[in-house]
Amino acid sequence: MAIRSEDVLDTTKDNKEVKTNEKERDYSQYFQSTYAPPSLKDAKKRGKEQVQILKDFSIPENLKNIGVGKKFYIRTYGCQMNEHDTEVMAGILNEMGYETTYSTDDADVILLNTCAIRENAENKVFGELGHLKHTKANNPNLLLGVCGCMSQEESVVNRILSTYPQVDMIFGTHNIHRLPQIIENALFSKEMVVEVWSKEGDIVENLPRKRKGNVKGWVNIMYGCDKFCTYCIVPYTRGKERSRYPQDIIEEVRQLAREGYKEVTLLGQNVNAYGKDFEDLEYGLGDLMDEIRKIDIPRLRFTTSHPRDFDDRLIEVLAKGGNIVDHVHLPVQHGNSDVLKLMARKYTREHYLELVSKIKAAMPNVALTTDIIVGFPNETEEQFQETLSLVKEVQYDAAYTFIYSPREGTPAAKMQDNVPMEVKRERLQRLNAMLNDISLEKNKAYVGKVVEVLVEGESKKNPDVLTGHTGSNKVVNFKAPKHLIGEIVKVQITDAKTWNLGGEWVEEKSEVVG
Repeated sequence: MAIRSEDVLDTTKDNKEVKTNEKERDYSQYFQSTYAPPSLKDAKKRGKEQVQILKDFSIPENLKNIGVGKKFYIRTYGCQMNEHDTEVMAGILNEMGYETTYSTDDADVILLNTCAIRENAENKVFGELGHLKHTKANNPNLLLGVCGCMSQEESVVNRILSTYPQVDMIFGTHNIHRLPQIIENALFSKEMVVEVWSKEGDIVENLPRKRKGNVKGWVNIMYGCDKFCTYCIVPYTRGKERSRYPQDIIEEVRQLAREGYKEVTLLGQNVNAYGKDFEDLEYGLGDLMDEIRKIDIPRLRFTTSHPRDFDDRLIEVLAKGGNIVDHVHLPVQHGNSDVLKLMARKYTREHYLELVSKIKAAMPNVALTTDIIVGFPNETEEQFQETLSLVKEVQYDAAYTFIYSPREGTPAAKMQDNVPMEVKRERLQRLNAMLNDISLEKNKAYVGKVVEVLVEGESKKNPDVLTGHTGSNKVVNFKAPKHLIGEIVKVQITDAKTWNLGGEWVEEKSEVVG
């Protein structure tokens, strides 16, 4: 359903601030006939409607040059999936004539591609909208849009409608292919354009992309998630699991190989559930990777996996090595089975540790990373201790750690958040201290060894230093000629820190490790 907000906010340059008493209204009441606000209730439904594969995307003729002489700026928050969505939007805007700018000051279109995973991410977006109010005042013809996962939340849409009249466009994760029409409506209607679908969305195959760099490429293999972990908003904002067909993915990877990309990462909210929604063939992530590994791409990765769907076929293929890197990101979230049950993770501590053992047996040099939440509702000290003991047993190379924050509309948000913040912070400190010690010890084992590093660019801290990743996802900093950017080179490790390695570039042949 395409939607325009009518009779609510006038977003022309002389619009005045919304009065305080109006900010508390639910503006969805004004859209009974023209606008259905995004609904978490509707988003949770997993209908049997067949997902359509659309291959006829094109920019309408009347919009192909609408951006000539104009510039766009996209700020991306959150995960690699959002980064990939940004690449698609940039590709569409380029085909409409727009050029990229890296400053909001001279942009004609500004898009905030948002993340809804945590409250802090949302607060950053609202803060940025406040800053951009002045930019909009200085340039009334500027189009300001909010897209991505936050746009799929009804509370967010209502807040933007009531509090941020400087926004011209709101569109969701399922509507990116309609960006040309959304911009057209915003340009010519001079009203806020709201287009958000709570339905799962179709798969649009031939969308243009302007990829970030030409070294590492991201390839979506599926969309959505059906796990419904109690703390997570993603299944609501991204819809049900929908897999792309293998031939379309393989052709995209082949094209990246032809263009000289050195690394490809297969993406999905729950990437190893790939293929489980197919009704006409039996084909999973292991099968897909077994085919893609034969393509002439030096490195092949995937993220993010769910322990519930990590099957033996995938492990069998990962064990073949070659261009499949020896790094697996395997989010555990917690070390206690009772808390995992409250989280609806659908596996136990014992199942997770058994899976880790299988992976380590098949990939002896594997680097394991994870996600962990502390302070989930009802978490006791004893349960937190089980997280610490699991971390000690698994010996992760790195981890993303978070203090639990409730997301409106999720089941966990209805639970009593009864772990005091000071306790959460103290537990996070203890957890991070243990992880840092383990990471440092693992990194020290690399000193003296020669590793292969994909050189990605200059270090942000020192332009005279190059930086890149090993196959096991270790960050390596070293001095070398700039022409090596984009190449895979050998580096002898001389220094180990908690989160990165230092080394010296070597040209001679040496025995190489991960």
